[in-house]
Amino acid sequence: MLLLTIGGVVVAAVSDWRTGVRMIAGALAFAAVLRLVLRDRDAGMLAVRHRALDVGILVVIAVTLFVLAASIPDQPV
Repeated sequence: MLLLTIGGVVVAAVSDWRTGVRMIAGALAFAAVLRLVLRDRDAGMLAVRHRALDVGILVVIAVTLFVLAASIPDQPV
């Protein structure tokens, strides 16, 4: 998950920023799935608050990033 996020930051900085942001959104969505299925004891640093709140926050941020990356128009160079 951390490697995917770092990879997304690198891709956003070096190449296509939309792909990088989508990779970061995917990492957050994956974290939400992990938080949903893992027990609190096994979730590690994903377990910050209550399960539903953690999953909700991760999903909202992931969807927001994905929608923003898709909706921002290309700028002329």
